[in-house]
Amino acid sequence: MEIDVVLPCLNEAAALPWVLGRMPDGFRPIVVDNGSTDGSAKIAAELGATVVCELQRGFGAACHAGLLAAASDIVCFMDADASLDPAQLPRVSRPVVAGAADLVLGRRVLRPGASWPVHARLGNAVLARRLRRRIGASLHDLGPMRACGRVELIRLGLIDRRFGYPLEMVLRAGAAGWRIHETRVDYLPREGRSKVTGTLRGTLRAIGDMRRVLADQDGVA
Repeated sequence: MEIDVVLPCLNEAAALPWVLGRMPDGFRPIVVDNGSTDGSAKIAAELGATVVCELQRGFGAACHAGLLAAASDIVCFMDADASLDPAQLPRVSRPVVAGAADLVLGRRVLRPGASWPVHARLGNAVLARRLRRRIGASLHDLGPMRACGRVELIRLGLIDRRFGYPLEMVLRAGAAGWRIHETRVDYLPREGRSKVTGTLRGTLRAIGDMRRVLADQDGVA
């Protein structure tokens, strides 16, 4: 079975050679360029990845464009900044392939040199606790490496196109009765500065997007 891997990308030229070079056999990278100015799309294409250009800016817009471009029964998502090791994708996708889970998230384990600011870790822990209470899944991290069924995810009808997309995915999956699991993955030193936790503006924007998603889901619960 081949599995498509969606990699939202904004100026990740320095990371892409390592990321794409470690893609396991049977996993096909789809790099979704979201307005890069550093030649990321060209590098990805030269390294053999399928490249999708998404003009609408936003993390969720890039993720969803990659989802719609995918063709495999199971699809994976992961960041393209080298903070996650593609070699560990089978660890995340295996329970979905085996039919033991509908959505698997990689629970990040901090490795030496990795940057995960305290405020980001605390916010992530609070959010995971809220998700555990709300959907009953034993989650500790809203991990960016994840795997699920492609058609099933499309049917969830995700509407957020910013940083709330990963949260909306979990909330809607939980509401739909999906079996949501997590497995440990390494969290490594990334290339460059994070678009979310690397700046105050990025952090506040992500918090605002997630609050909006939670409020929207409260309204339809």
